Amino acid sequence: MERRNVDILCVQETRWKGSKACSIGAGFKLFYYGVDSKRNGVGVVLKEEFVRNVLEVKRVSDRVMSLKLEIEGVMLNVVSGYAPEVGCELEEKERFWSELDEVMESIPTGERVVIGADFNGHVGEGNRGDEEVMGKFGVMERNLEGQMVVDFAKRMDMAVFNTYFQKREEHRVTYKSGGRRTQVDYILCRRGNLKEISDCKVVVGESVARQHRMVVCRMTLMVCKKKRSKIEIEKKTKWWKLKKEECCEEFRQKLRQALGGQVVLPDDWESTAEVIRQTGRKVLGVSSGRRKEDKETWCWNEKVQDTIQRKRLAKKKWDMDRTEENRQEYKELQCRVKREVSKAKQKAYDELYTRLDTREGEKDLYRLARQRD
Repeated sequence: MERRNVDILCVQETRWKGSKACSIGAGFKLFYYGVDSKRNGVGVVLKEEFVRNVLEVKRVSDRVMSLKLEIEGVMLNVVSGYAPEVGCELEEKERFWSELDEVMESIPTGERVVIGADFNGHVGEGNRGDEEVMGKFGVMERNLEGQMVVDFAKRMDMAVFNTYFQKREEHRVTYKSGGRRTQVDYILCRRGNLKEISDCKVVVGESVARQHRMVVCRMTLMVCKKKRSKIEIEKKTKWWKLKKEECCEEFRQKLRQALGGQVVLPDDWESTAEVIRQTGRKVLGVSSGRRKEDKETWCWNEKVQDTIQRKRLAKKKWDMDRTEENRQEYKELQCRVKREVSKAKQKAYDELYTRLDTREGEKDLYRLARQRD
């Protein structure tokens, strides 16, 4: 990993019994799980700088485990898997895919997922009929185990990276023993994140594993900028309602009750002021904390707002039932909203210009000039 500049590595057939994490030297840490020291076992190796980013470790079985990391606000789930060999019982294979399905279903759709696994199957060369989940650059012909990989990718909306990049066969073969040259190790991720992968190939020339070769991919996480939250205006008590005689009288009565029926205010002003403020909030109410008018909607009238509400309902209806009739209704209301907004703006501007031409409108004119300045 140090020589090839690999930050995260999924390993299989570790054959280490236990459920631990340990440093393995050169600034790398191994998270592993196994139940038998003679077979199976999976793990994930991280560069030490990413260890502090680990939020969760799920050790499902000696064939499936996952890590959740947070990198610059992006949630990245790394899954290491080791599928049963071709000669294993069907029940064992179904158990593995069931465990992998459960792991995927537990990950929110908005989070990144990368699966590095020895699937012990051939997805095959070519992608006719499966273009949405794999490329054309596989190896050999597809077998039953490879079909399971493709079905899983379709089921979970994943893509098999190895097959998207045109490489020499030497850089596609992941398992080499004697005269056998096959592709059984794969890297998968969500189809929506394909643009984050710039390269994927097999590393040739490493002698750590005698038969299996390391598959590496270059992934650049796209960090979305956080939108600025709107500054909330402080919620104010509606003291201006005291101009109304009925509100003023109700406020007096409630305040006397809060002060215990006293006519003269107590000497402790801080506690008295707090009682007055609380009574004011209860009787008069408080503002919403939002601006009265948005700069984009200052000219909207009731007709425009009613049309927009109907358009929103039509959009929800189309999202739930994607029929041509619902789509047409939504498109018509979109056009109607644009027309109504245009009419409302024109009317508001006409009224503004008419008012500014009058003697009373001079003050508004100077006010607008000061705001502009």
